[in-house]
Amino acid sequence: MVTIQHPATDNSGTEQLRDRIAEVLTRARDRTIGLTTLDEAELVAQHSRLMSPLVWDLAHIGNQEELWLVRDVGRRDAVRADIDELYDAFKHARANRPELPLLDPAQARGYVGTVRDRVWDVLETSALHGDPLVDGGFAFGMIAQHEQQHDETMLATHQLRTGPAVLSAPAAPTAAAPVGGEVVIPAGQFVMGTSTDPWALDNERPAHPVHVPAFAIDVAPITNAQYQAFIADGGYERPELWSEHGWAHRQQAGLVAPQFWECDPAGHWWRRGFGVMTPVRPQQPVVHVCWFEAEAYAAWAGKRLPTEAEWEKAARFDPETGTSRRYPWGDAEPDSATANLGQRHLEPAEVGAYPVGASPAGVHQLIGDVWEWTASGFEAYPGFRAFPYAEYSDVFFGGDYRVLRGGSFGTDPVACRGTFRNWDHPIRRQIFSGFRLARDLRKGEGE
Repeated sequence: MVTIQHPATDNSGTEQLRDRIAEVLTRARDRTIGLTTLDEAELVAQHSRLMSPLVWDLAHIGNQEELWLVRDVGRRDAVRADIDELYDAFKHARANRPELPLLDPAQARGYVGTVRDRVWDVLETSALHGDPLVDGGFAFGMIAQHEQQHDETMLATHQLRTGPAVLSAPAAPTAAAPVGGEVVIPAGQFVMGTSTDPWALDNERPAHPVHVPAFAIDVAPITNAQYQAFIADGGYERPELWSEHGWAHRQQAGLVAPQFWECDPAGHWWRRGFGVMTPVRPQQPVVHVCWFEAEAYAAWAGKRLPTEAEWEKAARFDPETGTSRRYPWGDAEPDSATANLGQRHLEPAEVGAYPVGASPAGVHQLIGDVWEWTASGFEAYPGFRAFPYAEYSDVFFGGDYRVLRGGSFGTDPVACRGTFRNWDHPIRRQIFSGFRLARDLRKGEGE
């Protein structure tokens, strides 16, 4: 990791913040390098029309860092103003990006390296206060999150590519204790969102009270074994389980199982993960299912998907103190004992692998493993203010998007917390998505 020379006027708190920023930026760049250390042909290929060539993501990471940290925060001269439009995600659809005159891999690596060198100089001289963009290191934290979000996108591209495996990691943990069933979350108000987390993004803000009626929620995400039972019971052949739009998509896309699953002649299910075929592990959370599949499974199980507010209350609310935590287990940063994050593994851990990461209500694995689909559309919170640019959140509100919560095994801790909101179209399943279920209480239940 780079060593930051602290200005003589720094106090200890600002010095610690500079070190924290240097650590998260370095961690993100190390991961980016690992995901792009491939043959040139692999970097420039489009492995799926849903995704960009990896070399586009690489240079885009550098371009966003240049725009925000070099030019806006540092007031430095541009490194490559001539490529801004090439790497503007709103001007070029992913499917069309291979046709653009992109930087080649060597040029892209040189560019992001030059930008980062200038960022270290900006970080050394920035006061980290006095302007909303830099207060608490916000812009630096935003860029670290942006790079890690693209790293997760590149990890999904790796999953979609064909050919021999190029990534490896230890197998995810097995269950430490049996976990199952559901818990009742009593009715009441809690504080949703945040107004104090210095690196929270605009759609997580502001904190606001929400009254949530009593409900039951699954203690763990739906597992592969549970999902196999849905398949075996004809879940993909029963239109009554699917919404009208969901059934139309199931037919059009030919869905018969989670993406990357294959059934052999003996009836055994296998899963392709990053170029390696392995038997489906029964107690892992199911991954690579779309919102419509989750919705159909919920109908089959006689339940429903949780709303976004229900998910967050189950994850954050501490009934003893009446406050909302940053994470289910408290305010401490995630580590290897509490959650499966940061690409330490290339798969979800088994249900029950992280008992110390459970919420006060006893709900497990709300952070890490799989992004969890919720029933909620992506909308602004009351009092929302776009910051620092409308294109991060504002332009997406009100579409057909569904909110996902909690992060996955491919999400870095800097881009995951109890308030973090992800969103995607209900047909998407190349993302590391799973789900858990909730239900309304029956009369007299929970009293």
